[in-house]
Amino acid sequence: MRKVLDGLYDGAAWLAALFMVGLLIAVLLSVVGRELNFHVKGTDAYAGYLMAAAGFLALAHTLKRGEHIRVTLLLAALPAGARRALELWALACSSVLAGVLSFYAARLVWQSRAFNDISTGNDATPLWLPQLGMAAGTLILFIALVDELVLELRGRRAEGSAELTRNE
Repeated sequence: MRKVLDGLYDGAAWLAALFMVGLLIAVLLSVVGRELNFHVKGTDAYAGYLMAAAGFLALAHTLKRGEHIRVTLLLAALPAGARRALELWALACSSVLAGVLSFYAARLVWQSRAFNDISTGNDATPLWLPQLGMAAGTLILFIALVDELVLELRGRRAEGSAELTRNE
């Protein structure tokens, strides 16, 4: 199961990286177009779609690598038992919030598809397509947070921050 989950997080990160390359291409195309007096319709909208997808798809991988911003000043000052309780509380709350966000993101994709919602820009993109990146990213983040919560409950979770282990 560990290999499958790590593969999911890594796959989402690779997809996020691919979207970042697409974002770079869209921005470069827009810049070159301005310099050479041509315009490719929809480049601004697609750059936004790609940026959003990249950001959401990278969330779980970033969490699992311990790269999310954490306030360690308070955690380092707490005794081990209180620190673990605070970690469990934070992971449980985060899991619930990510689950709710994931549900509503998926519902938004479904509604956009059902109502044939398209962007108001000149690209006229069916909105459920770019919304898929957000829905997938929040679902994978939810899975990663539940994974971290289970690991913490079992006492197998790696320390979330290198500063904490140095301060002990």
